[in-house]
Amino acid sequence: MAASPAIQKIAHHSRSISLPSRSHPLTLRVEEQLCHLRSSELATSSSSSVCHNLAGLKDLYDCVDDLLQSSLAQNSISSGHGKHVDRILDGSLKVLDVCGNTRDILSQMKQSLQDLQSCVRRRGAESSVANEASTYTISRKKGNKMIHKCLADIKKMEQNVSIDENKIVTILSEVEEITLAMFESILSFISGIKATRSKRNSWSLVSKLMHIKPQEEKDTTEVVKADVALNILMSRKPCKAVDVKNIQEPLEALEMSIQAVEFGLNCLFRSLIKTRVSLLNTLN
Repeated sequence: MAASPAIQKIAHHSRSISLPSRSHPLTLRVEEQLCHLRSSELATSSSSSVCHNLAGLKDLYDCVDDLLQSSLAQNSISSGHGKHVDRILDGSLKVLDVCGNTRDILSQMKQSLQDLQSCVRRRGAESSVANEASTYTISRKKGNKMIHKCLADIKKMEQNVSIDENKIVTILSEVEEITLAMFESILSFISGIKATRSKRNSWSLVSKLMHIKPQEEKDTTEVVKADVALNILMSRKPCKAVDVKNIQEPLEALEMSIQAVEFGLNCLFRSLIKTRVSLLNTLN
């Protein structure tokens, strides 16, 4: 799955901060983490790449938290322009919301998947498995609608990201910018459908699952492989035992992937809360 346009924009057209604060060890650490994320492989071709991105994002926010607790940040933010500082504070809350919504979407997907796997493991009738697979597919469609809304929210947030003369505010804006791009990529992975921008610069969901060719499946994510297997299962009427057996492996791989991504999201969520608390303390 190709990297999203927002990520490509950051990777190739990232802002540079030619300010004296770059020599400060804490700002250097944040800048190093930003550069690391921009230069890393950001395409969500598997759950391992998603987890790698989440771990990198957590490390970035740990560095930001240290920066916010320094006198450098406290003096800089307290003397900053009110509207830009307020926007940073509002942005940190919205990023938390995006992370929370992503966790909720993943949790619902996990529950639906576990219900399907439970039916498969009980070795129930093929018709029962087919019905449960249909229920899972319906749940996935509902989840993708929620993802589409999240992507629209991210688009609005990206339009509000701006630079400021205040060095710390500018750094925090860059952190927010790459965080939004990361979540765009993560949501794309969960949906199993590549998120792109249309000519009108609006979000659209393309590369429908049914259009994936067999030879392309090796390059797709665990989410897509499971969806493809289930589409094949439901297309067989009547469903046979061998068809049920063929979905076990991709479902198990998907469950492991979801658990890994869920762990990464939970760790990141805690870091986001910690950073917001530090930001509030700095402002107070």
